[in-house]
Amino acid sequence: MESLRIYTETPYRLRGQVTISGAKNAVLPALAASLLTAEPLQITNVPLVKDVETMLTLLQELGAQYELKKKTVNIQVKKITSPQAPYKLVRAMRASILVLGPLVARKGKAIVALPGGCAIGTRPVDLHLNGLQKLGAHITIEHGYIVAEARRLQGAEIEFEKKTVTGTENLVMAACLAKGETILKNCALEPEVTSLCELLVRMGAKIDGVGEETIRIKGVDELNGTRFRIIPDRIEAGTFMVASALTTGDLILNGVEPKHLEAIIDKLTISGAKIEKAGHHSLRVIGSEEIKAQDIVTAPYPGFPTDMQAQFMVLMTQARGTSIITETIFDRRFAHANELIRLGANIEIQGDKAIIKGPTPLSGAEVVATDLRASACLVLAGLIATGQTTINDIEHLDRGYEKIEEKLKALGVKIERIKNNNHNNNGAKHG
Repeated sequence: MESLRIYTETPYRLRGQVTISGAKNAVLPALAASLLTAEPLQITNVPLVKDVETMLTLLQELGAQYELKKKTVNIQVKKITSPQAPYKLVRAMRASILVLGPLVARKGKAIVALPGGCAIGTRPVDLHLNGLQKLGAHITIEHGYIVAEARRLQGAEIEFEKKTVTGTENLVMAACLAKGETILKNCALEPEVTSLCELLVRMGAKIDGVGEETIRIKGVDELNGTRFRIIPDRIEAGTFMVASALTTGDLILNGVEPKHLEAIIDKLTISGAKIEKAGHHSLRVIGSEEIKAQDIVTAPYPGFPTDMQAQFMVLMTQARGTSIITETIFDRRFAHANELIRLGANIEIQGDKAIIKGPTPLSGAEVVATDLRASACLVLAGLIATGQTTINDIEHLDRGYEKIEEKLKALGVKIERIKNNNHNNNGAKHG
């Protein structure tokens, strides 16, 4: 097991510049899209995170050949050699479900283990399966595996019961090779979905309504290869923006897409931070001496992202007054609150609401990361907790943040990665 240890002798005031990596949640569906063509794809601005490694390993088992050099992946699936995505890989990363649609569309069969991933409540795959059935796939669940078969998928009209990012992505990919027209309604609007659609169009897919709630796809017989750049990671950007606001910092974030960050910018501005453009793809975030309390409700894009809820909870522990965070996307996504309470935060959980009273001084302690974004929130807490904070189970962090400790070190933070083979893991695993 590995842990991160942060030493805070005097309060940090983060100063300097940080470059934001490519988006984890955009590169994973882009890689899955490689299953739709026999031609090579070149994907650039790839974040070097554990989830990318897991996805590439999974694709290799399905028949892909790839080369990862620096931040570029060259990948080709000349032939799908196996339709089975094994549990050992799928359990490590819920995004593995993204191979389901492409496998059925091109191979005619998919055998995909029911997914694992972060322990943050129920995220059923029913919306994926219902959609594939409407496209003509025969689906059964056998021994913990989804088995989907279709000689060729047929276009259909499908309306999602609720917004689903990976569900939208899976069905868009499947529909690209289906016969006839598919109309998807109530689609997720996240930038990562739009990015995937733009990639598919580059590959020769016929898609109308990119970035809209209704997407129309006219199926084609085959797709081609292309070169594609991954969009910046808006959640990593948001995490560093909170870090600056939290530490009365003055940070310049390079390699960002400001329009993807509007909901985060709005909430940080309410808290007292000053945010200004520092270039076409750069933002400057200046923290305020006094952080203001506010209420936050998570919502699908363009609303406030659930993946930033934990980070803002740390910020609200330092705000004057009472803040209420309402989590509407996932149940059981407040596990990090107990760890923040260990550090001295005043937080009360009432169902889907977290009530945070501040400001409260935090003091370093040993804590456990329960999921990916909880890990980031505990790193942020360590920046303001006096003394030593040790964050265990950081394999979650490595799934979605590229070299976060190196980026923080460059900003003056005393942080180190330590191996602890004797650590007794009592926290939730991501399987």
